[in-house]
Amino acid sequence: MEVIVKTEGIAKEFSSVRVLNDISVEIRAGEVFGIIGENGAGKSTFIKILAGLYQPTAGKLWFDGKAVEIRNPADARGIGISLIPQEFNLVSDLCVYENIFLGEELVQKNGFLDIKAMVSRTRQLLSELDVSSIDPYARIQDLSVAQKQMVEIAKAIAFDSRFLIMDEPTTMLTSKEVEILFRLIERLKAHGVTIVYISHKLKEVKRICDRVMVLRDGEFISLEEIANIGIDEMARRMVGRELKEIFPEKKPAAGEVVLSVHNLSVEGLLHDISFDLHVGEVLGFAGLIGAGRTELAETIMGLRRAESGEISLRGKPLQLRKPWDAVHAGLSYLSEDRQGSGIITSFDVVKNITLTSLREYAKPFISQKAEIEKSKFYVDRFSIKIPSLFAKLEQLSGGNQQKVSLAKSIDTQPKIIIIDEPTRGIDVKAKRDIYVFVRGLANAGISVIFISSELEEIIGMCDRVLIMRSGRIVGELPSEKLSEEEIMYFATGIKGGY
Repeated sequence: MEVIVKTEGIAKEFSSVRVLNDISVEIRAGEVFGIIGENGAGKSTFIKILAGLYQPTAGKLWFDGKAVEIRNPADARGIGISLIPQEFNLVSDLCVYENIFLGEELVQKNGFLDIKAMVSRTRQLLSELDVSSIDPYARIQDLSVAQKQMVEIAKAIAFDSRFLIMDEPTTMLTSKEVEILFRLIERLKAHGVTIVYISHKLKEVKRICDRVMVLRDGEFISLEEIANIGIDEMARRMVGRELKEIFPEKKPAAGEVVLSVHNLSVEGLLHDISFDLHVGEVLGFAGLIGAGRTELAETIMGLRRAESGEISLRGKPLQLRKPWDAVHAGLSYLSEDRQGSGIITSFDVVKNITLTSLREYAKPFISQKAEIEKSKFYVDRFSIKIPSLFAKLEQLSGGNQQKVSLAKSIDTQPKIIIIDEPTRGIDVKAKRDIYVFVRGLANAGISVIFISSELEEIIGMCDRVLIMRSGRIVGELPSEKLSEEEIMYFATGIKGGY
């Protein structure tokens, strides 16, 4: 089979720390080439070199049989390489069609922008992705995370790329949207497009890829035909050892009610939401994308203004004029959009971890020593792979950024923590680390609201689950009655009405 990309001895260093070492591989034209590995294994670094975002410290690269130097993303696009990044690369205050054609605008003969043609092409691309409901004129800042992901995919396929890189493309998609994406991949493959597919979801890798390469600690471990390797073996090669049971043992708490929400409504988003959260409980919120789970979390944290209803903390009404009121009351929030509202990638690890809790380190002047000591604790606790405590987050893998975001969320010493999609972009070992830590929080008496689109982790982690649909709570399931089928019955409206 024809080889479209060949690398020889590719390596990359940051601050004299080698994060990718001697990667030599051939990628065939028209195949779906999987890349897996733990967070920090070098996956994102490797594909960013292919896409022109990074320059290799050493090594050579061939594209279509010719030696090439890909100095920037424009060079990559020029030879037919497109990247769908794990973190969105969209301009929030521009609309959908403007983002898709940014830097590649269509122009009329008279020199004016051909807006009509760009909007028409945008509608066609969105239709191919079965998301015609997205308005080409809608501003990116008004879209959901899942909709932004679909715009990124549309942007990447807009210009007939021959080599398409997908970095965790299904993290924020529903099962229906995943199926649409997989059908698109099959169509692209049939037209000779090569796809590099990075995912921590090993079932997806097994299903969609032709071959899979394993990286560990920046080193090449193996390259196998997908038919010759199972999911368990993929996981073992990623971490270098056998994994124990991924979910920790549940110890359901019967503590007093710590948080009560009564008849909470937000116009057009939430309708008469009522529930209680108990001390030491892991309370799950399940539902399809757009069900209102994130909007509920944002309202509880004071990021959205409720039009009616009441939130009570230990029986006393909680007045939320701004997010700091929630933090001051002992609540914390890990956002699903870590780069949009969770971390600041231009800040270093220490500054991000202490971002929300900074006043605790000021007595009266900020103690950098105390910040560093606490940051070291979290780096060790979550096995965060970093060149140094003062490395900027933009240098870290997505999974390690997520761990820093979690550390920031708990550094305020909350009594209640809301965790929204905590394992997005996280490898299987890091998932277990986070699951064990979350269960440890609950065992220590901290109450957890756990929002996830991954039904497996909702079932494995939660003591009780509330299912949302169309901005309403439509069902409740205790731990012993949890199953994917029961959750989906409520989420899709087969049970629970609305």
